[in-house]
Amino acid sequence: MGSDGKLFTLEEVSEHNNSKDCWLVVSGKVYDVTKFLDDHPGGDEVLLSATGKDATDDFEDVGHSSSARAMMDEFYVGDIDTATIPAKKAYTPPKQPQYDQDKTSDFIIKLLQFLVPLIILGFAVGIRFYTKKSAD
Repeated sequence: MGSDGKLFTLEEVSEHNNSKDCWLVVSGKVYDVTKFLDDHPGGDEVLLSATGKDATDDFEDVGHSSSARAMMDEFYVGDIDTATIPAKKAYTPPKQPQYDQDKTSDFIIKLLQFLVPLIILGFAVGIRFYTKKSAD
């Protein structure tokens, strides 16, 4: 590995967040990827956007090759103090209204909203047809 394995806080690592000094945290280890920014296949913006946080999920989601993982050793500068990384918030789905199992009243209302205008239209056509015949 590269350095002596110094322990860094997330605040210290977060200070290295630009193209002239870029550090990342992946799997509890700190990497100085400044020299790799120009060579990264995804571009430097991908790396710069992962600074200041635990980038493990970003790194794993891409599916890096074993050679890319081996290349990381040359950029290793130390470990992250995991106590300084904020805990991930568990996803809680939004609360939805209570499910009403008795939907018959809604069904009847929708049926009536469809049938009543049809009945009125049919009645009007019937009256028009009847009055036209009797006028002849």
